[in-house]
Amino acid sequence: MKIWLDGNLVDESEAKISVFDHGLLYGDGVFEGLRFYSGRIFRLEEHVRRLFDSARAIVLDLPWTQEEVCKFTCDTVRANGLTNGYIRLVITRGTGELGLSPYLCKTPSMFIIASTIKLYPEEHYTNGLSVITCATRRPAPGALMPQVKSLNYLNNIMAKVEAIQANALEAVMLNEQGYVAECTGDNLFLIKNGVLLTPLISDGALDGITRAVIIELAEKLGVPFQEKSLTRYDIFTADECFLTGTAAEVIPVVSLDRRKIGTGKPGEYTHRFLKAFHELANTTGTPFA
Repeated sequence: MKIWLDGNLVDESEAKISVFDHGLLYGDGVFEGLRFYSGRIFRLEEHVRRLFDSARAIVLDLPWTQEEVCKFTCDTVRANGLTNGYIRLVITRGTGELGLSPYLCKTPSMFIIASTIKLYPEEHYTNGLSVITCATRRPAPGALMPQVKSLNYLNNIMAKVEAIQANALEAVMLNEQGYVAECTGDNLFLIKNGVLLTPLISDGALDGITRAVIIELAEKLGVPFQEKSLTRYDIFTADECFLTGTAAEVIPVVSLDRRKIGTGKPGEYTHRFLKAFHELANTTGTPFA
């Protein structure tokens, strides 16, 4: 496997960062996950733009342009001879002295991985996920902005631990006010009386790229859409539920906390969105071949 690391494509065994890198020491950095289908990177420009927004939000000045990062990403996928897969694009604060100050690091470091990923077993895309509500809450926006995809994912990881310990693959995370924010790595959507619903960004949800795609598809499919504060009650009484994310794509949810959602099977609207998403992802994007 070839890894793009600070300007060079190197073998995986040579892709190393310093133990003094602040991304490792303090989780000081940002990242993006991208998908590529049939020789095209899906929503490349949107992902890179969000990466730069995340960097700007944490006062991380980048020495590359967005156009250059797009090119580096295409180069990495092409060097690994892949047609379909997953990209991890990571920028750290860089190497510096011990201490929290970001100004101890002179130059950011970036690496790009192009590989494959399967977030959930295939049968769950057909039969749906059973999820739980976890006790771990999403941080308040005033403490850690949910729009920044930072390298500090411990909050999400501890929520994932709760899910796994409860024999579930995913968990719904609430904010401090008890409203639904998102899942450990995915956005959440509901169908109720033919209307598509999703939590407000201000309630702690990431403004996901796949989330935005689903909202676009809702208009094309003629499905009414609302962003609103949601509670567990709204999930319990929904007709359908599904999750979205770059790695997860679109996956149905059929129960929450052992309570059946709708019929307990993936519904008609979920199938329509899943089909429309795959059609779009496999026919659009930035070619890298």
